Amino acid sequence: MSISRRGLLLGFSALLAGCADTGSVARLNYAALPDERFPLPAVPLDQIEPDLRRQDVAYPASYAAGTIVVDTPARRLYYILGNGRAMRYGIGVGREGYALAGNAYIGRKAEWPSWTPTPNMIRRDPDRNLKYAGGLPGGPNNPLGARAIYLYRGGNDTLFRIHGTNQPRSIGHAMSSGCVRMLNHDVVDLYDRVKPGDQVVVLQAAA
Repeated sequence: MSISRRGLLLGFSALLAGCADTGSVARLNYAALPDERFPLPAVPLDQIEPDLRRQDVAYPASYAAGTIVVDTPARRLYYILGNGRAMRYGIGVGREGYALAGNAYIGRKAEWPSWTPTPNMIRRDPDRNLKYAGGLPGGPNNPLGARAIYLYRGGNDTLFRIHGTNQPRSIGHAMSSGCVRMLNHDVVDLYDRVKPGDQVVVLQAAA
């Protein structure tokens, strides 16, 4: 066998191995989480575009390690790892997700949080939201999903949340309501990486 043909075959084998490894990582990332307070089933990978799945990517930027960067126009969220790398997640962005731009920080975070619609949400859609004015307890049908990360400025809640969802097909799209939604599996992963006080940068489209 010629050297060039051998090299081609070796390269093709390495490519297949790389694809298999990528698929294995994805299956592991989105496997069932039976130990959750409300157990999470595995996410069918055919419901998540490959580019929207959680993955470690090159991200050459000047942000400090531990910073969250929400790229609203691109429907991506990055957790900065340092050394030019970041963990990238696909996100869906609701109407409230366009209400904040610039710097903020994590004021608090919660597992299986309760949800209370904002006054604007109640005014906009009372038939849907007024019944939850007193709050909806955490659970699999709660709009905030498995985790919520609350963003603050100057000690005040911005009402901007990064939260979970059990609707995989909504990731990568603009939604009619909510802030920044992630797959429940992804928001669990991000939640475990961050702590109150960590910096958040929200990028919006140029005016």
